[in-house]
Amino acid sequence: MDEATRERLRIAAHQLDAINALLLDPQSQVINDFLAVVAKYGSVEEINRKAEEARQLPNLLARLKELHSPYLDDLHWLMEQRDRGAFISVAEYRRAVLGERAEQMPFDDRLAVVLEISALQYFPWLIREAHQAIERRELMPGRYIRVRKMKEQERDNGDILAVAAAMQIIGASYVETLDTRGTDGANIHLGGPETITGYFGGVGQPNDYALKWLDEYLYYY
Repeated sequence: MDEATRERLRIAAHQLDAINALLLDPQSQVINDFLAVVAKYGSVEEINRKAEEARQLPNLLARLKELHSPYLDDLHWLMEQRDRGAFISVAEYRRAVLGERAEQMPFDDRLAVVLEISALQYFPWLIREAHQAIERRELMPGRYIRVRKMKEQERDNGDILAVAAAMQIIGASYVETLDTRGTDGANIHLGGPETITGYFGGVGQPNDYALKWLDEYLYYY
């Protein structure tokens, strides 16, 4: 790319000033509503501090203990399996599939494929998956997608907390799908050819759903 073309990517200062003017305008209703939702949960620093504390593994386990959750024993079992090296490693899996060729074959980890499960709806399934991975010498997935209703999870013996703890134990990443996503009939694009645009892009959502989503996000954060 020549420098003249690159220069066209520059954001002019007056355009940034216009954005700041909107964000800082005390009469801006949308920003005022946004800040009002945030204020329900405290200052930015307080919100982040609480979230950091809440996601610590010892705190998650303590909350599950307070709930008398049946999932607590499963989490202790999962930690024991991890600590004793019960799960097959990537190197071992390669040897199991490729045999002696695995020792000489180069692997480019920059292009590694992530085994993803979509969707992990119930915590007990994860434990069954762990049992199967150990028994059959299979790789455990490294990423999980969840789309079960949040309120339903919340009422299920600490399911949300148990999954959050399990992800830390096995070193996996995961994503929760919040309930504010237009599937209640609010988004006119869902169910038709524009479903992906509406579901993932938020196109077609009523304006107040952005605030509802923020409220729900901070509640679970």
